[in-house]
Amino acid sequence: MTKAGLPVRPRTGPLRYARAARGRSLAALRRSAGRLRRSVAAVRWPDWVIPCLYLAISVALTWRMWANPTGTVPTNGTSSVSADIYINSWFMRYTATALASGHLPALVTTALNAPRGVNAMWNTSMLLPSAVLAPLTLTAGPIASLTLLLTAGFAGSATSLYVVARRWGAGPVGAGTGGALYGFSPAMLVAAEDHYHLQFAVLPPLIVSALLRLATGRGRPVRTGIWLGLLVAGQIFIAEELLVDTAVAGAVALVVLVACRPSVVLSKIGRAAAGLGIAVAVILLLAGHALWVQFRGPLAETGSPWHLGRYGNPPTEFVTAPYAVVFHGDFTQFLASNRQFLVESYAYLGWPLLGLIAVTMILFWRDLRIRLAALTFVLVELLSIGAHAVSLGGLRISGALLPWHWMRHVPLVSQALPQRLSILADGAAAAVLAFGVDRALASRAAAAWRRPVIAAAALLALLPVIPRPVPGAVASSPPLGFQTAVAALHLRSGAPVLVLPPVKGLAMEWQATSGVPISLVGGYCIVPDSSGRAVECDTYKVLTPDEHLTLIRMDLLSMNKHGHLDPPAAAMAATIAGLRPAAVLAAASSQSPIGRYLASFFGRPTVRSGQMLGWRVGSICGARPAGPRAPASGARLCAGQQLARSAPGRAARRSAQVSPP
Repeated sequence: MTKAGLPVRPRTGPLRYARAARGRSLAALRRSAGRLRRSVAAVRWPDWVIPCLYLAISVALTWRMWANPTGTVPTNGTSSVSADIYINSWFMRYTATALASGHLPALVTTALNAPRGVNAMWNTSMLLPSAVLAPLTLTAGPIASLTLLLTAGFAGSATSLYVVARRWGAGPVGAGTGGALYGFSPAMLVAAEDHYHLQFAVLPPLIVSALLRLATGRGRPVRTGIWLGLLVAGQIFIAEELLVDTAVAGAVALVVLVACRPSVVLSKIGRAAAGLGIAVAVILLLAGHALWVQFRGPLAETGSPWHLGRYGNPPTEFVTAPYAVVFHGDFTQFLASNRQFLVESYAYLGWPLLGLIAVTMILFWRDLRIRLAALTFVLVELLSIGAHAVSLGGLRISGALLPWHWMRHVPLVSQALPQRLSILADGAAAAVLAFGVDRALASRAAAAWRRPVIAAAALLALLPVIPRPVPGAVASSPPLGFQTAVAALHLRSGAPVLVLPPVKGLAMEWQATSGVPISLVGGYCIVPDSSGRAVECDTYKVLTPDEHLTLIRMDLLSMNKHGHLDPPAAAMAATIAGLRPAAVLAAASSQSPIGRYLASFFGRPTVRSGQMLGWRVGSICGARPAGPRAPASGARLCAGQQLARSAPGRAARRSAQVSPP
């Protein structure tokens, strides 16, 4: 060898020289391949480790549910369980039962709110997660599936934004920080308290990313269009409201992109249009029938059952910490002063993080990714304020001056709650943080203290949003004897049953937990009224006066209130005639006020089991009398049913003469 490291031709002949050179070349090639494999592994290992860290954090946040995965559900910190969780649990069981029977779940069904039924597409049915988790639901119950879904919502949402940030050029540290902010943001923690369909925000970052890839020409029209169509179709069967919010945020991002780079977008408009056309075709193929059933099929509805004017983020909420984070104040007093709801407070990020976002936007304004994400964040949060008047520093701003005022009449958008847009805004804030940290670490203004200073600034900004574990409470289990009573009634599969007392959503949880094959009369759901406007089930807006009065009085009886509060016999008969249950079940003893009333009306119970009483209504008014079981009560009921069928107006007038409590 020479000093230059080049081989010297040996004196032993050309053949030996060639063999030696070839051996050295192969060795060098192997060393190069080894270095390449090590460099690739060094780049790829964070893409596996960081999602695993997200999963570990998710389990830590949901440990109360995992301590009893089949019986504990999230709450807002109180001992009561929201009816929103019960409807999710019911649809988990409903979908799993349908798939176990060998068919898809019906989109319009009388299994709930019998005999009128519900449209699953207008309720938080989460059909796709329910179908995926059907084996777990059939094995361990719907609450176990919801526990897994909650954990996957945290880890999956964080991983989703991490993947998007990496695809758009962020390094592992920046993308990991941004993913953590999005997946474990205060908005996501608040949503986890009783809104599974909002907390499972895995697909929105992927949808917005695919949309921007089409607009910028980074994605191939066919492949990206198919991918976008699959994502949107999937989100339709998870949560359509979150899809509407994603569409709003995506539209804002596109407007900002056009304003920043009009030539780039216009030059790619043909390819983008082709990709969008392919996406629409995929959506119609996979979800077209479901959308037709939703908007043109039975029980289609318009509007919202909620008073949307009350919703929206007051400006002070952006810096007022909710109970979902570790460092918080008296948030209840803040809610009372602003007339807000505990589980609808999504805006908080805190002064340090808001300041860091502003500084990042200013320092790296030339980076289109940061500029786009920052402006999208600002505009979406501005929309989340809503359309009601707000006060800012003593200045009162009319709702007509806010952008949501001009969007509340847009179809579909008008049915969304504006403050939930903060979930998407937090995704934009996370993107700013991801790209900003990446740019700061890669800055050429190198100094030995650069990395620790950047890390300290990011940690200080994230300190106020450190999440606390999700509170939990034990879900209501079926009363003793519930399943036995249903079996002893010998009802046909899917027979409608009126479960008393009519506590909102409680019977749905009992059925979902036990899996008894019945349909529920009434329930907690959203249905159209006579004009097609969306309203809540079991309210005066959809019930007849007799039905509404009877359910109110039965609820009072369940509170051990008796006497003049008993439902009138004519109203009770008209209710049974209108709701047409095959059986009535009551979670009560024979000596309780509600038990004595039902026995005086229906006669001796057909079934007594544990804490349950049951009557077969069909056997009382069938062709043959039910033996010696209180013929006077049966005669009164049948006479009342005939009265309700032949003269409903007269029954309604008699009911109207009885003033409600």
